[in-house]
Amino acid sequence: MAKRAVHVAVIFISSTHSFTAICLSVLVAFAAFETVHCDSVFSAGHTATGPIGAAKDLRYLLYDVNPPEGFNLRRDVYIRMASLVKTLRKEGDDWVLVLPPWGRLYHWQSPNLHQIHIPWGEFFSLTSLQANVPVIEYEEFIAENGGPFIDQVLILQNYAEGWTDGKWEEKVDERPCIEKLMYNKDKQGYYRGWFWGYEETRARNVKCLSAQGHASIMAPVLQKNITVTSVMLDRAETLLHDHYAGKDYWDTRRSMVFAKHLRLIGDDFRQKYLNSTDEKDHTIYSEDWTRMKAKLGSAKGGPYLGVHLRRKDFIWGHREDVPSLKGAVKKIRSLMKKHKLDKVFLATDADEEELRELKTLLPDMVRFEASAEDLELFKDGGVAIIDQWICAHARFFIGTSVSTFSFRIHEEREILGFDPKTTYNRFCGDSEKECEQPTHWKIVY
Repeated sequence: MAKRAVHVAVIFISSTHSFTAICLSVLVAFAAFETVHCDSVFSAGHTATGPIGAAKDLRYLLYDVNPPEGFNLRRDVYIRMASLVKTLRKEGDDWVLVLPPWGRLYHWQSPNLHQIHIPWGEFFSLTSLQANVPVIEYEEFIAENGGPFIDQVLILQNYAEGWTDGKWEEKVDERPCIEKLMYNKDKQGYYRGWFWGYEETRARNVKCLSAQGHASIMAPVLQKNITVTSVMLDRAETLLHDHYAGKDYWDTRRSMVFAKHLRLIGDDFRQKYLNSTDEKDHTIYSEDWTRMKAKLGSAKGGPYLGVHLRRKDFIWGHREDVPSLKGAVKKIRSLMKKHKLDKVFLATDADEEELRELKTLLPDMVRFEASAEDLELFKDGGVAIIDQWICAHARFFIGTSVSTFSFRIHEEREILGFDPKTTYNRFCGDSEKECEQPTHWKIVY
């Protein structure tokens, strides 16, 4: 089986609020390839054209997600793709998951901030991810692959006719593309598309597949019907979790350890403004997630209320679930009184006008506000992670209904060992009659 060198980026931190970023230079060798024409992804005998000396059994799985989807839903899709790679590797093939670069997300709206081509290592620990499944950054894939070429793009879509006779069944078929193709052929016959903002990237072939089922439904297709070296699944969110909330799910979720420099920034903020430290709060964190096994209820949390209040698109997208600002503040004050807390940390996407109103209604609230210099280093995604990290360490947490941002905080608190009663809580709409609280998904080791 081919052996692959793993390159780990090391960042040296001079302080928790300012540090020197180490830029990685990736030497990209571009090679000339013959265009591979595949009449059908379900016909055998199509061999990838690759660089001389490349191991035939080393294969790459790339993926992308529907552009409007946010940061935390994309983290969820990563779990599904990691599960698929595990299934593929069980058959003996050496599959590697290529991490799609971050950038141009709807919620990342900081002006004058270049947010594109962001590697996963800026947000997560690559060492931790690799302890669960083989992963590499996209630019490392370019270097290993001999150029910015993807052999086969499979665009996943639902079935145009829906469920047959109203019955659910797992299936996948090559079908005509339902939506307008977001890829165009260039003069050389390659397909050009978004490809995470890498304009030089191109695909040799693009097909649409109607897929209905769990992530592993793609394993036979990738193993038996496609023989190229690199395959990209576009619209990967179409596939479902193989074992949601089971051990495989939690292994991958636990491996998604936030980058250390972001955790240190959050820890420093907790100590300075919220009188919160891991020692006092019983939230000691292990750098090795495989050894992290906190007993449920063992975490005490910092002496503050953690709040995630989603606004903007949720105001019109989930009107019944989202309270007014006055309704939210009323609930916050009630929880602070009940749990004898005099500090509240607020994570929100509220606009400037709403923030001024919140500050008037809740003068004792605390927020993490990154300076322009810090924002340049952390990006909007890093600030979101710092917000989640601080909320995850609160004595009591309340989030927003059906928000993946809140869901990820639930999971982080589950990993840290908080009592479920302090975690799985959400705001209710001002006139919501049945305010069902979030489900407790118990961690499985």
